[in-house]
Amino acid sequence: MADVFQVFADAGLAGFFGLVALLYAGSLILLFSTGTVMELMNRRHPERRIQKRDPSHRPLDDIKSSMGQLSITSVCLGIGLFCQAKGWTLFAPVALSWWSVPLFFVVSLLLHDTWFYWGHRILHTKVFYRFHKPHHMNITPTVWSNDAGSSVDTLFAHSYYALVLFVLPVPPLVFLGHRVFDQISAAIGHCGYEHFASASARKPWPLLCTLYHDQHHQYFVYNYANYFSFWDRWCGTIHPTYDDKVAGFEDLYAQQRD
Repeated sequence: MADVFQVFADAGLAGFFGLVALLYAGSLILLFSTGTVMELMNRRHPERRIQKRDPSHRPLDDIKSSMGQLSITSVCLGIGLFCQAKGWTLFAPVALSWWSVPLFFVVSLLLHDTWFYWGHRILHTKVFYRFHKPHHMNITPTVWSNDAGSSVDTLFAHSYYALVLFVLPVPPLVFLGHRVFDQISAAIGHCGYEHFASASARKPWPLLCTLYHDQHHQYFVYNYANYFSFWDRWCGTIHPTYDDKVAGFEDLYAQQRD
């Protein structure tokens, strides 16, 4: 797979735009496939709806906005992968192995979660909130809402993909895997229904479920993180009812199984 990126790098500027186009096509496939699957799951389990209020945005509006913002994300990802293949980064990517794949996947998730948390906090300040406000206009998010918003908002979250490979030798396939995980998990995090609550999503474990980001849209000043609850717990920004409500959904699942 690394050879494929080298082909794009060898083609120069045309190769860069070709890589971005390929990444964008993949992003659209993920957008519509994940959205369709989650919509079907939501219809099958209406009792798992998190909020009672209806979404204020039409799905088509969020889809159009998401398609535009995903083009920016694809450029960011393309910059990182293209520059790595050209040898313009501080370190060449580590070869794929039994240890490098899980190690760099987890390291990249942790770094991106830190990047996302603090960038997200900055977006909620008075100076920058105007760029984040379009994303928050929908207090009740849907599976199509994740990428809907402003270009500045997108750059705060996804410029990570353009920059981190300059200092971290993540194998390109692992980096792509991270991006795929990011897009799918974020879509699920906006879907408005809780299908994945478990003990691993509440204290003392660090993982998250859909309720986490849904509460961020409800209350605005809680639950800023992306993949893990570390930063919110350490900084006191986790919503005080989050853990109990996760347990409540676990009880609902148990009742449905009985």
